[in-house]
Amino acid sequence: MPTEVILPKVDMDMATGQISRWFAEEGAHVKKGDVLFEIETDKAAMEIDAPASGVLRDVSGKEGVDIAVGAAVAWIYADDEAYGADVAATKQDKAPISPPVGEMSAKPTEGGAAPPTSHSVTPPSALPSLPPLGISPTRGGIGQSPSAGRATPLARRLAREAGLALASISGTGPHGRVVKADVDAAIAGGGAQAAPAAKAPAGAPAPAVKAMSDEQVLKLFEQGSYDLVPHDNMRKTIARRLVEAKTTIPHFYLTLDCELDALLALRTQINAAAPVKKTDKGDAPAYKLSVNDMVIKAMAMALKAVPDANASWTESAMVKHKHADVGVAVSIPGGLITPIIRHADEKTLSTISNEMKDLASRARSRKLKPEEYQGGTTAVSNLGMFGIKDFAAVINPPHATILAVGAGEERAVVKNGEIRIATVMSVTLSTDHRAVDGALGAELLVAFKNLLENPMGLLV
Repeated sequence: MPTEVILPKVDMDMATGQISRWFAEEGAHVKKGDVLFEIETDKAAMEIDAPASGVLRDVSGKEGVDIAVGAAVAWIYADDEAYGADVAATKQDKAPISPPVGEMSAKPTEGGAAPPTSHSVTPPSALPSLPPLGISPTRGGIGQSPSAGRATPLARRLAREAGLALASISGTGPHGRVVKADVDAAIAGGGAQAAPAAKAPAGAPAPAVKAMSDEQVLKLFEQGSYDLVPHDNMRKTIARRLVEAKTTIPHFYLTLDCELDALLALRTQINAAAPVKKTDKGDAPAYKLSVNDMVIKAMAMALKAVPDANASWTESAMVKHKHADVGVAVSIPGGLITPIIRHADEKTLSTISNEMKDLASRARSRKLKPEEYQGGTTAVSNLGMFGIKDFAAVINPPHATILAVGAGEERAVVKNGEIRIATVMSVTLSTDHRAVDGALGAELLVAFKNLLENPMGLLV
């Protein structure tokens, strides 16, 4: 049997991806392990290897088009394997076999069932997920609807998001299976309505307010007065995660002013003492610290000093982290990403500085690996370079804290009854109040302030 080539899940948040480039053409001979194509996700570009050796056929994954995770994008036929109508019919008609868990997966495509291979299983991303309690069974809630087994996972998800009942949608896929095109047609025609939801019991919370539809928004503006720019995967993911964060995490905010004069003086001394190294562009200092590098180190050390704040919330337990891994928000075209400085409390300032420059550079070219931006125990977002005085950042799950850093500026301060000028920076700590309450957050922020105002502690 031919080997199916699928669009793999390379990011935990990935639902769809785009093939930015094929390295082999239809009919080309490929070897197992050769780079077959490049995926552009919402955060990075990754090269995908061929799962088998043979001839590349039936290349259906188009460049620059959203493709569902697990969907077939091509097939690889062994050198001695026939390619023709009989094999094509086998692809369409033979039902998949449930293989052992733990190996590479094959998922049905939107138009029909994929042929089984000796090493294929259904990936986690292709399995139906359980939605929140309280959703009507006919809309994909606890207990699948009678039509759930005759619809692709993508079609089920689209129908659920649109509030449509799968049972009332006619399927045009194999054996009457509902596919994406059927759901799109139902949405456009308004012919499929959601099944009536069960009456909520007394005292139940009111249903969430639904956002305005695209049609409702566009009706507010004159035709021809705007251009429509479709969302890319990054913007979709950012939007989804921000809504998730602000609706599921009880944010609590704390703000302090930090005097920076001692820190700025130390930074100048350290940079002046940097050794010179030879590069392709000539002699250059081995490092050049920024204020943000020192903020990263101070935040990590503050978390180690206040370990109860170095936590993540789960419904069953508090996750107490043993290391301080600091994510740093980096603006890139179309959005932002948060690469992580691992064990930042244990690293020197020069190491943090050089590592941050490398991560930021590769983030902007979308060359980060998933392990370089997933996880972390806290985050820092710095808008001071834009002159922003203070702001409150949105927590990035599963973090329980994020520090928003404003611009350092000269301000009049009062000390011992006298007015003097000092360089002051405002910082705001957003906390997940389930994991880090007000007093604990205040303790963490005070520890951070003390490190910035007594910066020799960053060198210990």
